[in-house]
Amino acid sequence: MITVLPLDTPGLGDRTYLAHDGEVALVVDPQRDYDRVLGLAEAAGVRITHVFESHIHNDYVTGGLELARAVGAQYLLNADDDVSFERTGVRDGDVVEVGDLMRVRILHTPGHTHTHLSFALEADGESVAVFTGGSLLFGSTGRPDLLGPDHTQTLAHAQWHSARRLAAELPDETAVYPTHGFGSFCSATQSGGTASTIGQEKLANPALTTDEARYVDELIAGLDAYPAYYAHMGPSNSAGPGTPDLSLPQQADPAELRRRIEAGEWVVDLRSGTAFAAGHVGGTVNFGLDGQFVTYLAWLMPWGTPVTLLGETADDVAEAQRELVRVGIDRPAAMATGKPEDWTGDDELARFPQATFADLAGELTQPEPPVVLDVRRNQERAERFIDGSVHIPIHEVLDRIAEVPAGRVWVHCAGGYRAGVVAALLDAHGRDVVAVDDSFDNAGPAGLPLITPNLQELPA
Repeated sequence: MITVLPLDTPGLGDRTYLAHDGEVALVVDPQRDYDRVLGLAEAAGVRITHVFESHIHNDYVTGGLELARAVGAQYLLNADDDVSFERTGVRDGDVVEVGDLMRVRILHTPGHTHTHLSFALEADGESVAVFTGGSLLFGSTGRPDLLGPDHTQTLAHAQWHSARRLAAELPDETAVYPTHGFGSFCSATQSGGTASTIGQEKLANPALTTDEARYVDELIAGLDAYPAYYAHMGPSNSAGPGTPDLSLPQQADPAELRRRIEAGEWVVDLRSGTAFAAGHVGGTVNFGLDGQFVTYLAWLMPWGTPVTLLGETADDVAEAQRELVRVGIDRPAAMATGKPEDWTGDDELARFPQATFADLAGELTQPEPPVVLDVRRNQERAERFIDGSVHIPIHEVLDRIAEVPAGRVWVHCAGGYRAGVVAALLDAHGRDVVAVDDSFDNAGPAGLPLITPNLQELPA
């Protein structure tokens, strides 16, 4: 009997897999902190003999090479990938024996990258699963634009053909195990699914239900911005990243924190947006562990900027540090734990209010209404927005901060997390802000005038 164990990395929207027969195991697409994989293998009482990499990842730093070295396993990836380390190169059609029961057939499935591979797992002559990486996802496919605009059209067409190949060559009952698609920006769209089969994908996946031209047009039209730090992931993975150092950084006192803030470093408060708004060290920024912490921190922070972590406990700092190493931010400059009063010295805490869309509706009736800043992505804005609001996507705010109109700024997104991040950034730049901590679904019922582009104004 073959068991497949998924290992989720929610902060990045990815999954790693460990498949075993009770004695030996293979691993697919492990994250940088591979100690979690070792824990899975130990709990299952199995020995890892093979580590498969579906592609040179763009959204995280792999732990595959170091995991393979640590356990003495083969490290397998496409023989055509240009890398700086020894590995076992495989190509389309190769078959890899894993123990006495498992056979892995290598399938070239370009689309997310040119050299992308999928891995079809068989046991006792039966198709068990296919590990599809960034190819066929749950109700979607991996995005084709991460290698640059010159490759997007070619890869989009290739993605369609790769999905069709998987559907044609594998039985309907074959379980589908993608790496991306659980919130990762590597996914073209988000389906919200947690499990699927080839047969289920044939019924619902656009790559399998629409013709090639329509699929390509709709796929490319639906693409939006992806994190800037992606540019650093491919080179790191091709060079062969080492084992991360997860030991805690040095403690910083209030004087050192102030020096780091004044030097232009990023001092990051890991508490929730609500806790941060209620009281924080002036000049700090807020990326709470309760949201997509590492995605937005690594996206917005100028790459290479020293980062100091402020957490209520050492465990909070350790959690943040683990997420940071997954994207190649290896060593925080310093840390501090406790409450904001412990981090300020003699300085008073800074604060700003939080509010709801109902509160905003009331403010907009005043003689001098505030600035409303929408920090959602372009695709979200295109569906509907508050009439009169200013739109600057979250990842553009720092570069366009001069475009934020004067006066008090009410910042909103779709659910509150991104609004809190931007409110903290504006607060650190001396702006008067209010963070709307509310679901955008409440904006219309609250009486705010909503506009749907190319349609008409929606009634409040």
